[in-house]
Amino acid sequence: MLFDLHTVPFSRFGSYFAFSMLPERPDREAGLYLRLVRGGDNDIGAVFRIELLAGGQAVPFACFASPTLLRLEAEEGTAEWCIPEPDFIRVRTQGVGLRLTCAPGIYDYAFPLGERGWEFNSFVRERRFLLSPAAGSIREDVRWDGVKAQRLAFDGVPGGDGKLELTLEEYRTVPRPPRPGSFDQGLAQVQGEYAAWRSRMPAVAAVWSEAEELAAYITWSCVVHADGYLPRNAMYMSKNWMTNIWSWDHCFNAMALAEADPDLAWDQFAIFFDRQDDSGMLPDFMNDKYALWNCCKPPIHGWTLQWLMNRCEAVTTQRLAEIYGPLARWTQWWFDYRDDDRDGVPQYNHGNDSGWDNSTVFLAAIPVESPDLCAFLILQMETLAMLANRLGRAGEAEQWERRSQELLARMIEHFWRGDRFQAVQSGTHAGADEGDSLMAYLPVILGKRLPEPILRKLIEGLREEGRFLTAHGFATESVRSPLYTPDGYWRGPIWAPVMLLLVEGLKEAGEERFAADVAKRFCRMAASAGMAENFDALEGRGLRDRAFTWTSSVFLLLAREYGA
Repeated sequence: MLFDLHTVPFSRFGSYFAFSMLPERPDREAGLYLRLVRGGDNDIGAVFRIELLAGGQAVPFACFASPTLLRLEAEEGTAEWCIPEPDFIRVRTQGVGLRLTCAPGIYDYAFPLGERGWEFNSFVRERRFLLSPAAGSIREDVRWDGVKAQRLAFDGVPGGDGKLELTLEEYRTVPRPPRPGSFDQGLAQVQGEYAAWRSRMPAVAAVWSEAEELAAYITWSCVVHADGYLPRNAMYMSKNWMTNIWSWDHCFNAMALAEADPDLAWDQFAIFFDRQDDSGMLPDFMNDKYALWNCCKPPIHGWTLQWLMNRCEAVTTQRLAEIYGPLARWTQWWFDYRDDDRDGVPQYNHGNDSGWDNSTVFLAAIPVESPDLCAFLILQMETLAMLANRLGRAGEAEQWERRSQELLARMIEHFWRGDRFQAVQSGTHAGADEGDSLMAYLPVILGKRLPEPILRKLIEGLREEGRFLTAHGFATESVRSPLYTPDGYWRGPIWAPVMLLLVEGLKEAGEERFAADVAKRFCRMAASAGMAENFDALEGRGLRDRAFTWTSSVFLLLAREYGA
């Protein structure tokens, strides 16, 4: 499989390195860059611009990226790159040289580190890089101004046989001892690791095989190793620019890993609870440097845990005992800190809290009481009752079950309008949905817990072709709505997590055939358009970030279950 570095980065499991083709910016030339995806998504993380040299001049080249090898081909020769270890890169060239150019930041400098090569100390990246020659030599262009380097460029010069080999590693303080081995040995190492990952992936129908490899590669390559603020290995949403984990995205990635790598699946699920605030809140997102607490994400964790309990061998009684208290605090947080009018119905203070950032539900005013939030909490309290029973806490189980049933009754009374659910403004309870948002149909995840007439109305709304249902799946805003926008983020495009939530809800409602139909619509679109962040609901085109893990994860889940 080959992929386009304009849309899918070249990286590997555990690494913060990524190679991408970046467009021109006022402060950056277009071209191939080695990036470091540390510190969040406020910066693209470009470290070195990569050029091939012949006769000391840059020459054009073509990129051929596969999961374990990046090959650059020019008329004059080739350069090959692999990442044998997460913090360590090998490159070899034949017939061409190599130039690595950095735009220095404040205080950045480089100096010769004895026989090891050149160390580049990047203050903006908060890391050091060691460039070492294994064959050929390094010619530096480092211009010091007394405070920082004004220019940082390194040319790899081939030896008399036309060959060049370099290594590059990243570290915080000091480099590791020199690493033995050759380029071929390093390549064989990473190829073996990737093959092992692929071998653990459950089979899909042959028609999905090409898309499955892309999804498998994206999920494998987007994992970064535990470091800094990240207490566990974490699957980033992307190594393009959304280089964080968000506190509902991680649930879908955990589900996709349940069979292939159960322990990694548990790490994805549990990681946010490791950083839980004393109040019970989970952060909005995290990376290796920090977490953002200005908003949160919806409490789908009870729904996710129920799903994992039925499918993942890593969900042991010991782990359930460890997660029970944190999950209970996260649940109670919504009632203690997100119910300003004290009516027993929690609210979203901002669209970002719902995960549907700019949905039309939030156009009129905030805070908003939305039926999907109640549905998630109903299932979360039901899950807590299951855990309490399993852990021998019968009294707590009864309390959680009672609260779950009470919230179900309150949700219906509060939001049901005879033919639909309607979100309302907290306090005034005036209608909040300015358009026709699919959010109102998420309570279908409750399945047969809902009264039959309500469930039938929800299914009728979802079945209506040309409203939410399109040839590719469910639009997040009705395509007939005057507020529908083809590339409107949560005002129209199809999103993978919503597809999975609704497919699972339809199954809960006994609508297995309908669930299979919409799952296949989504899989056909993703197989054609790639694992994009979201999709044009009518045309099926991939939008925004084109190498997204929760899309890859949902595709893998649905393709395994529903075939072609």
